[in-house]
Order: sequence, then structure tokens, then C-alpha cells
Amino acid sequence: MQNDPDNIEKIPIEDQKIIDNKELSILEALVPVVILMGLLAYNIFVKDGAWLGDFSNQFILLMGGGVALILGLLNKVTISQMGQEVWENLKSVFVPVLILLLVGALAGTWLASGVIPAMVYYGLKVLSPEIFLPASVVISAIISIATGSSWTTSATVGIALVGIGVALGISGGMIAGAVISGAYFGDKMSPLSDTTNLAPAMAGTDLFTHIKYMAITTVPSIVITLIVFSILSLNADVSGDADVSSILATIDATFNINPWLFGVPLVVIGMILLKAKPLVALSGGIFAAIIFALIFQPDVLARIADSNIKAIFNAIFVDFAVETDNPDLNDLFAAGGMWGMNWTIALILCAMVFGGVMDAIGALARITKALLSLADSVFGLFASTVISCLGLNVVASDQYLALVIPGKMFKQAYEDRGLAPENLSRTLEDSGTVTSVLVPWNTCGAYQSGVLGVPVVDYFAFAIFNWLSPFMTLIFAAFRIKIRQLAASK
Repeated sequence: MQNDPDNIEKIPIEDQKIIDNKELSILEALVPVVILMGLLAYNIFVKDGAWLGDFSNQFILLMGGGVALILGLLNKVTISQMGQEVWENLKSVFVPVLILLLVGALAGTWLASGVIPAMVYYGLKVLSPEIFLPASVVISAIISIATGSSWTTSATVGIALVGIGVALGISGGMIAGAVISGAYFGDKMSPLSDTTNLAPAMAGTDLFTHIKYMAITTVPSIVITLIVFSILSLNADVSGDADVSSILATIDATFNINPWLFGVPLVVIGMILLKAKPLVALSGGIFAAIIFALIFQPDVLARIADSNIKAIFNAIFVDFAVETDNPDLNDLFAAGGMWGMNWTIALILCAMVFGGVMDAIGALARITKALLSLADSVFGLFASTVISCLGLNVVASDQYLALVIPGKMFKQAYEDRGLAPENLSRTLEDSGTVTSVLVPWNTCGAYQSGVLGVPVVDYFAFAIFNWLSPFMTLIFAAFRIKIRQLAASK
């Protein structure tokens, strides 16, 4: 990454420098990773995630960063150099952190305005349990293709689908897995997606060649995902019609439910389709929700606080709940506002500290080069790329670095073996983009779990498309299926 913090805003991530440190051995580069993984495993499996309190994972990431810092000092890297890289990493997540804060406010205002209850209400009427999970995949995929953003998809229809599914008695992990699977399929296949543009830029091919070639592995992955979710839906143990009728009656009695409330999410989706910045689109959704809350939900605002201004303040900034006579809905109709995102934001910031120090001491480049040296065959090259992307999602905690570093490191190796650049760009997306959401401390994993309200460990197994994609790309490589040669791409 670029060492001059004053220039970070002017330099696209794909043009930033990757730091190498010849003083650092591969074993030394792996020490912080091994310690981090060991401490995280101890916290999760032995201490039930509460070893050091509610912010255990955050403290562990900082410990790993401390180990990396000591290694850096022993290998002639100055505190100043490491500080610069950490600062650049923190600056790189400034916008995602703002988005998280706005998503917290969005969830609160959409609850107070009746938007989320309306989505749940009409969704329960339309989506039967037998088709709910595959329908969630398809709906999320459509929205993500249209917007080019898995984050926006989760923050809009994703929240609603989790609410509907939970009301039906379906596991939150299953629903989140279906939403994430569809959202990341759409994100990969949309020409509006930043990662879909970044991967071909790294590999040296064009956008639409990349999308067309990526469909070869992506379509089978999403088809298998839909089949699995269809089977899960048909066999899911869900609530009966009587329970759904009771839930509908409770929602109708608590909120003023009407189709006009769908105007709020349409504002957000419309602004994104018009290429408004995510911050602008989410802000528009918040302001629209405030107006609709004042018009349609005065009784709800009165239950939240003793004045409309205070109720709206609570919806935006702090946690609140709309009490009903149904205990299941009480959990659903609760929001944390911006404050509810503090754990997720702290996790992202600590992950950026760890990743920044690892980058500064040259550990990321050293690990990737070691993997590249093991690629003694075409399949080995693909496998090394996949492992590198997966590893960087874990270590660097950022999906963009999981595309940029392997993209730069492996580009020449693919050319030397006569492989077209779209092989590399497809592999980067199949293993870098989609697996980021499977790592709890990665920016994507932290975001999705925070927004959907489902821990990564709960949805991991059900994010079928995401963990299946790297296996699919390796299967195609192993059997030489659609492995395009360089001459054939000209």
C-alpha cells in the first residue's frame, strides 16, 4: 500500500504499493497469524466468545497486531512506517464505517416508520414457508444485480427477509445464508459492483469478458445453492397458519400498515439506480422514513418517547423497542440505531490495525509469494490463488486487499503459463470477493452479521454460494474445464 498518507485519497487501491520486506522470513510472517487464529479459537470454542468480555475478538486482533509490531521492529521496520500503514487502513474504512452508522439509523427509522413491519406483514402473506428460502436467494440476487451492492441489499430487503423468516419460525442462520448467497451472486454478476470492476483491472482483462467468463463457475454454484435451499424450505420446521394469522393481527394492531410505506425503500433503490453515492442514498432513506413516521405512525412515536423529536432521535441514535403482545415480535421490533453498530465498527477498526501492521512489515507479500512458489502446475497455480485470497481475507480483513495483492502477485505467473487473464480475474472473485463475508472480523463479515443481526458462525454453513464458489473454481481447474488459453482470448 502507498506509504504517503497525504496521497491516499488520490490513489486507487489497485495502484497502491505492496510492501515487501526481505528481512522477514515466511515463518516469521506466519507467527502473528498462528497466534491470532489460536487466540480466536480459544475464545470461540473454549470461552464461548466472552474470554475478555463483550469485545474479546477486538482485543485479540490488537494482540495479534502487537505481535506483528514486535516482529516488525526486529526486522528493521520503524514505528513510523507501521503507523502510516495502520492510518491508511483506518482511512480506507472511513466510508464503510459511515455506511454502518447510517444503516443503524436506517434500521431504527424504518422500524419507527412501519417500513420493516409492513415488509414483514405483506411478506408473510405472499411468501409461504415452502418457497421462502429459495425466494430469498432470488429476491436478494435481483436487488444486488440492480444496485451492484451486497451491502445495500442486506440493509434493505435483507433486514425484511430476516424478519419475515423469523416470524415464520425459520432459523435466522438459514435466512441470513440465503440472503447473503443471493446478494453476493448479484454483486459478482453486476457491472455496477466495485469488486466486479476491480478484479478484471487487477488481472488485465475487460469488465464484460470477466463477467461472461465468471458466469461459467458462478451459475452452477447458484443453481446448487437454490436446489439446497429448496430442499431446506420443504423440510423446515416452521410455524403453522394460525401462528402467522396471530402475528399478522398483532402487526396490524401495532402499526398503521399500508402499501405507501414501500415508498421508503423504493427511494433508496431508486437513488442507487440513479448512481447516487451509498451515503447519499442511505441518508435519503432515513429522511424519507422520518417523514413517513410522522405521517403514518404518530401512535408508535408516542410509545417510543414523550415527543416526536425525542422518538426520532432515539430511532436514529440509540436502542429502542416497540412493545407488542407477541413475545416473538418484541425481539423483531427492536433496533439499536447508530449506537447498535459500535461492536461491529470496533471489530472493523481493530482488524484494520492488525492488517495494517501485517502489511507494513511485509508479511502479506511474503505469505503470498510463498504460495506462488508452490504453484508448479496449472491446478497448483489456481489453488495457490484461491488459498492466497482466502488467507488475505482472514489476515488482512479486507476483501479489496484479497483481490489486489494476489492479483498483482499472480498476474505474471498466469501469463507465463499461457493462461488468459480472465482465468485470474474469475478466480479472484470466486475466492476473494465471496469468502470475505465468512470471516467474522473481515469488514464484510462484520457488516453482514451486524446488519442482519445474525452472527457469522450461525450463517456460515448456510452461505452456500459463498463457500461453494472457491471449490467450484478448483473443480473446473482440476478437470481443465473452460480454462482459456492466452492465444484464444485475443
